[in-house]
Amino acid sequence: MNSACKIVTVERRLTAVIKAEAPFAQLPEVQRSSRAKLRAVLPSLECGPLGPTCTRWTPPANGKLPMEIGTIVARSFAAKEDVVQSDLPAGRAVHLLMTGPFDGLPDAWETLFDWCKAQALATAGINWEVYGAEQDAELYALLA
Repeated sequence: MNSACKIVTVERRLTAVIKAEAPFAQLPEVQRSSRAKLRAVLPSLECGPLGPTCTRWTPPANGKLPMEIGTIVARSFAAKEDVVQSDLPAGRAVHLLMTGPFDGLPDAWETLFDWCKAQALATAGINWEVYGAEQDAELYALLA
């Protein structure tokens, strides 16, 4: 189940991420392996209290989805192994709250992008998901 789409103003949020690209069929596997690596490195970073997990992504290129698989963090830190600093950007974005299991994400994104098209809103090509602990996700598409 999804809430109604709406335009929101978001502030920049720092993230600790592992950058990855994967074909759609391999997304769950790449997400799991990247999150395992991230969990192993996060305790050694001086990034302050951890926030929710997230994934920032841009439109697919050559059949692969470029992603930054990570966690929201409180402060800047030095890169370690595959974990680098990034962010969820500030600006105006379309927001949709998806409630339910993560396998509903493709339909939720379709709902969000269909709403943007119906409202004649141009997106900037930077999108992200902020996850609940076991299910649910907040979806954002930055506006151009």
